[in-house]
Amino acid sequence: MSGEGIARALRPAARILLRDAADRVLLFRFDPDDRPPFWCTPGGALDPGEDYATAARRELIEETGIHADPGPEVLQRDVEFITIEGVPVSVDERYFHVRTDADAIDTAGHTALEQRVMTRWRWFTPAELVALDEPYFPSDLSEILAALEPDL
Repeated sequence: MSGEGIARALRPAARILLRDAADRVLLFRFDPDDRPPFWCTPGGALDPGEDYATAARRELIEETGIHADPGPEVLQRDVEFITIEGVPVSVDERYFHVRTDADAIDTAGHTALEQRVMTRWRWFTPAELVALDEPYFPSDLSEILAALEPDL
């Protein structure tokens, strides 16, 4: 969601392209009060003083319970949207590609807001992602994943 002429807060964010041994990608389903449900990769805003890689590692642990090195940044994007809290933001998103052998996710580290709006999670195969009938972000996730080295 974006709009012309809206004063936007600057928001650096780290996002994780988390893939399992079966080459599925993890997405969380958001059910906000002010818009239709959507799916999104794990990740979030940097805390003060954090760099992107540190934020990616922290977000991965908090949102999934998985402890892993986020590896190198694989993608950078500038996007605008309105956060779940209703704040218009201009976001410098940095993406990190993480492989895991885990298939279970531990959401105990979710904040109260995340517990309320991140209602479920699911691993998607490339074909399931293409067939998904709800929006997901980034909207070109299939293409991004296909462009990544398959053996990272």
